[in-house]
Amino acid sequence: MTDRVHAFTDDALGEHDAVALAALVRDGAVSPDELIRAALDRAETVNSRLNAIAYRSPDPRPAATGGGIWFGVPAFVKDNADVAGLPSRHGSAAITAHPAAKDDRFTAQLLSTGVTVLGKTTMPEFGFTSTTEFESGEPTRNPWGTGYSVGGSSGGSAALVAAGVVPVAHGNDGGGSLRIPAACAGLVSLKPSRFRHLDNAQARQLPIKLVSEGVLSRSVRDQAAYYAAAEKYWHNPKLPLIGTVEGPSERKLRIGLLTTAANGLEPDAETLAAVTATARALEAAGHTIEPMASPVSAQLVADFLQYWGFLAQMSGVTGKLSHGRSFDAARLETFTKGLAASFRRHLFATPGALYRLNRARADYDAVLTRYDAILSPVLTHTTPEIGYLNPGVPFAESIERVTNFVGYTPINNVTGSPSIAVPAGLSETGLPIGVMLSGAYSGERTLLELGFLLEAQIPFPRIAAAATGF
Repeated sequence: MTDRVHAFTDDALGEHDAVALAALVRDGAVSPDELIRAALDRAETVNSRLNAIAYRSPDPRPAATGGGIWFGVPAFVKDNADVAGLPSRHGSAAITAHPAAKDDRFTAQLLSTGVTVLGKTTMPEFGFTSTTEFESGEPTRNPWGTGYSVGGSSGGSAALVAAGVVPVAHGNDGGGSLRIPAACAGLVSLKPSRFRHLDNAQARQLPIKLVSEGVLSRSVRDQAAYYAAAEKYWHNPKLPLIGTVEGPSERKLRIGLLTTAANGLEPDAETLAAVTATARALEAAGHTIEPMASPVSAQLVADFLQYWGFLAQMSGVTGKLSHGRSFDAARLETFTKGLAASFRRHLFATPGALYRLNRARADYDAVLTRYDAILSPVLTHTTPEIGYLNPGVPFAESIERVTNFVGYTPINNVTGSPSIAVPAGLSETGLPIGVMLSGAYSGERTLLELGFLLEAQIPFPRIAAAATGF
């Protein structure tokens, strides 16, 4: 039995999701202030063991307008999105953080839901690796087993939602950073299609826009409610609306079953068993499952790493411009420096890598003309122990470990396609295993409908029940 930590108790938050809590606020059964106090008490109970909070709001208050579908619901924002009055350190000791003067564009879209921001959550340096650990300093721990990673880079948000501190928290995804921690922590998260939402300042500067914004939740309906609300604030007129999704569709779909990662690796036995069980559940509901090969070339792995290295290089070179004159590149972590050095060693491969990455969407779209969705693992193996993916591990070893862990998620960031991670049971050590459904560009509605189906067919594990044995 792993060392589990959770804060679920008989208070105003209970075990409700955000949709239920907002309904209680509207009905007058609970007040926003009661929810704030309960969430702060829960954070006090567990954060010393999880280390998931980067900054606390000095005086959290409900949204002044009283509007939004989630008015009064407490939440956290990841430490790379500017929230007025709170610092943004991007997980890096190289940055001396100062309170932001205003909300960034996406932050405003997120806050339009009415959530009360209690603070900022931990993340690895600039989100470059798939665990929320630091070369020096306490890691963020998985509430399902505190000796294990909670994934990354939205790991702090995942830890707080899984532990019951808040029902939802913000995250973003540049290579799996929503879906990886969702899988590690037994949560749901949808990475939307490229251009589905407003972008924060840094994302707008990228030559290839990998990063998508979203939330982590314990229920599919919170994901559906969030996207329906976000597009009421702003929606891209070039994309069809997702609209309101409230359950499975009656449509019978053709779903590709992808088990071999783009780098040729196969999932471990427990992960494969979870994906296979999910495929059976989808077949039992009338969908057709067909084995398929990777929708992108194996070259994508090297090209993605070259672009990732370019981003690491730019983080150091432009640090003073982006984060202030006090930025100290000497304090960047070994993993970030290693990525940048790898980029420089293969500098002349960059134009070809960028060309192929831009072309990958055409390959993916061609395959998705034959399928309505793709079922795959989120990760190639179950959640590793703290230390295995630590950014202080020598770079050659570290990058191999990260690449072999994250075999599936970057495809959707490169191609701009949507992808949802949902829980699919527990490993022998009692840690969650996630599966992933990916779709055609702008196909979020289909993924949410499938998510509702799986939530009903394979009920998501509950950390409170697992910890107490009932």
